[in-house]
This record gives sequence, C-alpha cells and structure tokens, in this order.
Amino acid sequence: MPFRPVLPSTRGAPSISVTPTTVLRSPFMATQHQRDSQNPQLDKDPKYLQNYPVPLSPPLPLISKDIELSRAMSASSKSSVFSLCRSDVLLEDDWIIALNKPQGVYCDTILASVPNLVNHSSRVSGEVGTQSQKMEFHLANRLDRDTSGVMLITKSHKVASKLVKAFTDHKVRKTYIALCIGQAPKWKKITIKSGHGRSKFGAWRVYATKDVGRTLPGGSSVRDMETSVEVLSVNGDQCNKELSEMDIVVEEKSSIEFVGSKAVVLVRAYPRSGRTHQIRLHCQYLGIPIRGDVKYEGVYEWNGRVYDGHQLHAESLSFEHPVTGFHMVINAPLPLWATQG
Repeated sequence: MPFRPVLPSTRGAPSISVTPTTVLRSPFMATQHQRDSQNPQLDKDPKYLQNYPVPLSPPLPLISKDIELSRAMSASSKSSVFSLCRSDVLLEDDWIIALNKPQGVYCDTILASVPNLVNHSSRVSGEVGTQSQKMEFHLANRLDRDTSGVMLITKSHKVASKLVKAFTDHKVRKTYIALCIGQAPKWKKITIKSGHGRSKFGAWRVYATKDVGRTLPGGSSVRDMETSVEVLSVNGDQCNKELSEMDIVVEEKSSIEFVGSKAVVLVRAYPRSGRTHQIRLHCQYLGIPIRGDVKYEGVYEWNGRVYDGHQLHAESLSFEHPVTGFHMVINAPLPLWATQG
C-alpha cells in the first residue's frame, strides 16, 4: 500500500479564490544578498535593458559557489558505491518502477542502479535469466540532486515516450513539501505567476510575466511559470485558517522585508508548470527560501546545524497509467525534517 503522509491534506489542487491581483515589490537587503563575480550592474546597464529582459530575482550569492561545488563532489563520490534496495521501491509493475529518491544523489545514479535492483529481484523470485537485459530503462521525470521523493523509471522506449509526453503536457499532477526559513506568510494559500529563464550568466532567475516570450542571452526565451503554495505550519503550529488566499502576477522585484525573527515555514507546493528550480525560485521570491538552498538565499546553517542540501521533497505524483489507463497516485514517505521541523 502507498504511504499516506500525516499532514494537513487537500483533495486535488488547492482552491484559490479569485481576488484582485496582488503585485509584490521588493528591494533585497544588501546584507542578505552577496553578489557573486557576475556584475550585478548589468541589470541597470541601458544597453542590457534595451536588448534583454531584466531578471527580478538576485544573482547567486557568492557563498553558494563553494558550497555547491562541495555538494556536487560529495554526490559524485557516492555514485560509484550507491545501490538501490527493495525498500526504495514505491510501486512496480511490468512497465514502470516508482522509487523514493534519497537526497544528495543524482538521477542518473539512480537510473544506473535500476538494472541491479531488477536482477536481484529476479534471483530472489527464482526467475531464470537476467531480467534487466530485456528492458530499456528511462527516466520519466527528473529531480534536482538534493530533492528527495517520487521518481518514475520506465521499462521500455514506448512507455517512456508516453509518460514524458504526459509530463510535457502537464497531465501529471505533482505535490512537493518544502521546509522554508523566512518571514511568516500573511496568507494561507497563494498562486504565483511569473516568467522563468536563464540570465546572461547562466543562472535561473524569475522574470516579469510581461517578459514571457522575449529572447534571453544565448537565444532561449522567457517562459511562463506558475506555482500554488499552501502553508501547512509556522514554527510547528498549524496555519491560521483565517488567513487570506491570494493571486500574484509578478511584474517587479519582490518587496518582502524581514521583520523580527525568521520563522520555520512548512509548505506544500503544487507546480502548474515544470520549470527548472521552479519551486525554489518561487519560494525565494515569496520571502520564504528553502532551508539549505544556498543558490536561492536559503540558510545553510540553522540553530547550530549545517545542512548538506535543500529540504524539498517530491511528495506525490498522480497520472494516468500509460498502458492500463488506470488513475495512479504514488506517495513517497516523508523525510524526518517534514514531520519534525
């Protein structure tokens, strides 16, 4: 039976009430945003402004470069010795395998471990031959290195193409759990719409919705990005149900300023699009960056503890099975940080 997380639950996507559009505006605090070797003055350069859209989220903090390099090297060193076990399997049939990916492991490392897992299962069940040689394993979805949770592996090219198309067409519903550190939200549910793209120096950034479709350095273009975020708890207390529901259309830099002590905020995110680092970017813009996410201003040291990666978990996937047509809902067990704060 799939694991059912013990958290405030919703049926389907959150119901976001239609309210007058809210636009957040924000100068980011200089002490919080160390600029890297990228030249932030380019964002104000008239020639740059004339040719390209200006990103509304800040460049990567200087401190993130060394920390990310260390994390990448650690993940690479794990790849040669990593192996999956049956307890990592959330669901398996003749066409797909759903796995609970651990934090700090690359998706390609997971994929490379699947044949050994399948062969071991075949030996245990007494089947003759090497089962993995009859299969063509593919990643149906990808998670960031430090994101844990549900991953889908397909066993044939045909099934892979169907599932990849389902993801591309936004027919797969996803939920994530994130632990954030920032200003306690004054809302219970929020839907944020923005642009998304790579800046001149290759970093993923938030752009204004009006810039969607405009060309970026390198030839790519700004794409639309939409996420619904629901607050589950603040400092361990269940969210106040009387708080409002909001819609935000991003047009300017975020204006959220930290007042008083930072709060520990547990949220459930419903990405409506599938952009790279989407939830991480939107949490940053909302003033609640994910704990450990040094790329997007998340604290990597909190209450005397240093975190080895960001705390984002792919909680569930729901989709139509590519072969049987049955409605599938796959849940991954929650990590300890999602239950203990």
